[in-house]
Amino acid sequence: MSYTKTTDEIKFIQEGGLILGEILEKLSKMVKPGVCALEIDQEAERLIREAGGKPAFKGYKGKKNDPPFPTTICACVNDELVHGIASKNKVLKDGDIFSIDIGMEYPTKNIKYPISNIKSERGYFTDTAITLAVGKIPDRTKQLLNVTRKALEIGIKQCVVGNTVADIGRTIQKYVEPQGYGIVRDLVGHGVGHAVHEEPRVPNYYDKEGEKWVLQPGVVIAIEPMITMGDWHIVTADDGWSVKTADNSLCAHQEHTIVITEKEPIVVTRRPSEKL
Repeated sequence: MSYTKTTDEIKFIQEGGLILGEILEKLSKMVKPGVCALEIDQEAERLIREAGGKPAFKGYKGKKNDPPFPTTICACVNDELVHGIASKNKVLKDGDIFSIDIGMEYPTKNIKYPISNIKSERGYFTDTAITLAVGKIPDRTKQLLNVTRKALEIGIKQCVVGNTVADIGRTIQKYVEPQGYGIVRDLVGHGVGHAVHEEPRVPNYYDKEGEKWVLQPGVVIAIEPMITMGDWHIVTADDGWSVKTADNSLCAHQEHTIVITEKEPIVVTRRPSEKL
């Protein structure tokens, strides 16, 4: 599987990313006190399939013998970081923070476009996430969301030809840690496109291993800062999927899929309302 994507493949990734960004914006508007995560999840699947895509996470298995992930979105509240299951019992309350992580394969099995340049009938994958306030939240929680959002933008600015994956993590770490926040170490960003998760690993901290991954045109990665108000350690819940902070501190998660080009990076999953 190639590290870089072809021009034709990138066109599909851009088209899918544009759709996914629009879907995430629509879902974000549903995030209010009294709404359950399952409602948002059901709408997410409807919108993805209506657009000619397929949920990337639903049915996903980390390993062959693992149980499949049961929902379209990863839905996390407060001290839940990633991989939270969207259930009807997960009801949002005023003062919560809520993360939606969503991925899509697009297009699916020649529904809209025949994919003639690859042997597989699979489409291309994009991945994006946002953490949102539910109702009114304290200023210190707003600051956590702001720092996580800015950390993502700082990482994106490092996505230029000749830089390395290590440059991305180093820059995010230099911004986040002096402000007293924790950066999760056990989960990282990743390559994306031909599959949900590909090489390279894209940590949100400096990792010497990342020096060998030099960014070049056609590389597609997902950068996803995962920031906590406390310690960076995490634990997995009894359901085998949900990951939360070990010290129960609040945490936030932001993610975009980015294409490296000869000029500036293309953020394919930008939401319509995002203003930089």
